[in-house]
Amino acid sequence: MKLKRYKNNPIICPNPKNSWESLVTTNPGAWYDAQTKEVKLLYRAAGNDREHRIFLGLAISKNGYDFERVSKEPVFGPSKDGFDAGCIEDPRIIKIGQYYYITYATRIFPPGQYWLKGRPCNAPECPDDFPYIIRENATSTGLAITKDFKNYIRAGRMTNPLVDDRDVILFPEKINGKYAILHRPMNWVGDQYGTEHPAIWISFSNDLLVWSNSKLLAKAEQKWECKIGGNTPPIRTKYGWLTLYHGVGEDDYYRLGALLLDINDPSKLTHRTKDWILQPEEYYEIQGCYQGGGVVFPCGKVIIDDTLFVYYGGADKYVGLATCKLQDILDYLLSNPV
Repeated sequence: MKLKRYKNNPIICPNPKNSWESLVTTNPGAWYDAQTKEVKLLYRAAGNDREHRIFLGLAISKNGYDFERVSKEPVFGPSKDGFDAGCIEDPRIIKIGQYYYITYATRIFPPGQYWLKGRPCNAPECPDDFPYIIRENATSTGLAITKDFKNYIRAGRMTNPLVDDRDVILFPEKINGKYAILHRPMNWVGDQYGTEHPAIWISFSNDLLVWSNSKLLAKAEQKWECKIGGNTPPIRTKYGWLTLYHGVGEDDYYRLGALLLDINDPSKLTHRTKDWILQPEEYYEIQGCYQGGGVVFPCGKVIIDDTLFVYYGGADKYVGLATCKLQDILDYLLSNPV
């Protein structure tokens, strides 16, 4: 079972008219409003500045395929001098009640043009007494809250500042009275963590900013996987929670797989695709800012009329769309119990 690319990909490309998105438009979070029949995409964007400050832009579609930008300016960006002053990237969107909750990866300092030789970083030289998150310009995950995608509450850091932690994804509802997240801590590798490479963990909490007692959920198993991480907010189905994840192989290609988690206890992985369902093949998935290989990297998926729409970043530069019938991917997963 493979996802099918939209024939008019890429659906969002860098816009030279706006300096903040002239080089990069990628890794979109997505939300479908069943009442208005609109799909909203929050996409990661950057210009050609050496610092490589990263923002979020917003585009809207009436059919899920054709998108229009809503503003000449970013809708959300780095703070002036806070924990997320360097970049705002890779948004994942859920909605509870009237509010949208958006997790995003961030750094204190901009990451620099990481695709260039030497991976330049804008972090200043720091004494050893500085906190780890500053010394290493490591990744944190922040939480933003909005009703309208115009005005945002910058809620704060969700992750432990002693851990480089991203790919943080909220479940769209409480489970047994608790919030739940998937996350990918880079530091949690070794015998004491039960995994040789960064992997997917799950955690529960009574508060959206405080997380502890994480449990290893899934680690690399197939040849196309070494490091793995979650991609899209889980969707409730009658078979369990459906989510997508990425595996980075020895060839440095980012490929996609899928998971089913137990509906009442999502710390239990019940089904997992053994083969990838999308891999980089087209120019907009291989020729971009990422130089290690190719990238397909979704941060959002929606269901429209029993079709799964997967919105993904290509080569850290473009936005693409791939689809399949929801039942097809569920049937494929059900044929692969863990």
